[in-house]
Amino acid sequence: MILSGPEIKTRLGGDISIEPFSESLLNPNSYNLTLHDELLIYEEVVLDMREPSRVRRIKIPPEGLVLNPSQLYLGRTAERTETHNLVPMIEGRSSIGRLGLFVHVTAGFGDVGFCGYWTLEMFAVQPVRIYAGVPICQIFYHELKGEHVDYQSNKYQNNHDIQPSLLHKELNPNAAADPQLTLDFGGTRSFE
Repeated sequence: MILSGPEIKTRLGGDISIEPFSESLLNPNSYNLTLHDELLIYEEVVLDMREPSRVRRIKIPPEGLVLNPSQLYLGRTAERTETHNLVPMIEGRSSIGRLGLFVHVTAGFGDVGFCGYWTLEMFAVQPVRIYAGVPICQIFYHELKGEHVDYQSNKYQNNHDIQPSLLHKELNPNAAADPQLTLDFGGTRSFE
């Protein structure tokens, strides 16, 4: 069963946390999440599942940023969510999809107990200009039946930023923990 918009609002401060929350973004059975003002793109020509990948950070300027086809952009929601006793899921908004922008390539299914920002795997069918703060996707909640254990992850739980793939941690559990190399839009290197 999917929660209604009024039920989402009722459960705020209990099973659901959305920070910041604005009633204007509440829908009949979902809540619109907005786009943060930064994106990451991979710098590698070939991505290797077993290795960390270099990424470049891009700031979305006030006049917007054009996303090009054949490029994966990683973004994140401006809102931090926390969910208990429910299964959170995100979907793109139909108005965004009608522009040919996929908001999440495969990762719309959340886990009970997830706390953090949602990383968005964005892909444009044709060039499209995006803006920070736009309602980019919607979160909705399924009721959960039966015993459960809250999500625990040393990769994505309690994140504070856009999360590139950390699959290499699963595939190389004994590898040394290397910081993720990022480049900002001006080419300055930083480690996270």
